Amino acid sequence: MSRYDPSAFPPFAVTVDLVVLTVRDHALCALLVRRGEPPFQGYWALPGGFVRLDEGLAEAASRELAEETGLRAHSAPEHGSVGAHLEQLATYGHPQRDPRMRVVSVAYLVLAPDLPTPRPGGDASSARWAPVAELLGGNPADGVPLAFDHGLILADGVERARSKIEYSSLATAFCSAEFTVGELRRVYEAVWGVSLDPRNFHRKVTGTPGFLLPSGGTTTRQGGRPAQLFTAGGATDLNPPMLRPES
Repeated sequence: MSRYDPSAFPPFAVTVDLVVLTVRDHALCALLVRRGEPPFQGYWALPGGFVRLDEGLAEAASRELAEETGLRAHSAPEHGSVGAHLEQLATYGHPQRDPRMRVVSVAYLVLAPDLPTPRPGGDASSARWAPVAELLGGNPADGVPLAFDHGLILADGVERARSKIEYSSLATAFCSAEFTVGELRRVYEAVWGVSLDPRNFHRKVTGTPGFLLPSGGTTTRQGGRPAQLFTAGGATDLNPPMLRPES
């Protein structure tokens, strides 16, 4: 170590960016903050910030999540838990991605139940939930321009969510602790952007071992006859998977 010279290497900063997804009004939505300072002042951006010298990456992501949403994070589905699923998405390090200096960003995907209207903090002047369909559009030219490379990060996060609910139980992370099959179906419809046959969906999810557990209760919050309530089961992988309909 005596021959090691840190000054021989160029310094760079590390940030975490959060793709926070939830389902609101039957639409997949992402959390955005409006930047109150340069660069990209006035642009909408993903929440996030610089990693502090005394914290790890996941710790920084959890801190930013708590500051932006008040949610605690966990890395795997938990029976009866109230919080947000958080997992590392990808790393973005193009030399020109940030005009201030060389910045490498480690992005995290966050899936959470319906969340309240966010309150801005830090250097954000405002915050909002925005429908993913409006942000991404049918092609890149149709979407809403975001700060930095956050449009790319958002698209990667949405595709990760869409693919993961095919073969894992992560769709339940968008639901409250107890939910109906109909509410779970609307999660799949919102994330995938499709309509699903209710009877076929009910047969698939209730017939998949370990996916759902009856809670013993019922609810009439959807109107009509009482619907059975379920909680997330112990399975993390779905066998058979819930395959996305072909577009």
